[in-house]
Amino acid sequence: MSQKEPSFFERERDRLSAEITAGFEELLSSSNVLNRKLEEVLGMTREYETIASLWQSFHELMRGQNQLPDDPRTVPGTGAHIVSTNARRQ
Repeated sequence: MSQKEPSFFERERDRLSAEITAGFEELLSSSNVLNRKLEEVLGMTREYETIASLWQSFHELMRGQNQLPDDPRTVPGTGAHIVSTNARRQ
């Protein structure tokens, strides 16, 4: 064999090196896509946190209004309005 013609080992080494390089490039591309998707998801969760905190404050406000004193002169479900001012009707 002459010095100019690469041996089987050199050809296989070059082929495997090129295959490994292509695999790493594909891995890098896929990880970049995954990173962008994760950033999108994190951005969406930040938006939903704002909406969730708004609904939570609304829920707490409504729940606080439901905790009314037990008064026999009130009718349930009417916002605790006194139906009769007659104190003897207890």
